[in-house]
Amino acid sequence: MILRNRLIRPGLIALRSLLDEAKGDLARLHFEHRCRMADRDREVAALRAELEALKAVVRARQHAEAELAALYREREIQRAQATERDLCQPLN
Repeated sequence: MILRNRLIRPGLIALRSLLDEAKGDLARLHFEHRCRMADRDREVAALRAELEALKAVVRARQHAEAELAALYREREIQRAQATERDLCQPLN
């Protein structure tokens, strides 16, 4: 019964207020951390979207370069077929 008397344990009140303050600080830090994590997640999503757009541009450029190379080959074939071969010249 004597142990429940607050006059005998005055440090308990101070300890309780320190614990409540620590819990409040922890809750605030947790909230700030969650906000930073949400900001980071949004930033990562934006970077992924930019990366996908860049990949699409690179694929389009590669496709255009391949198409251009095919057109150059076709043009050379057409030029070769259009020229007359000198029958006196050997093929090799």
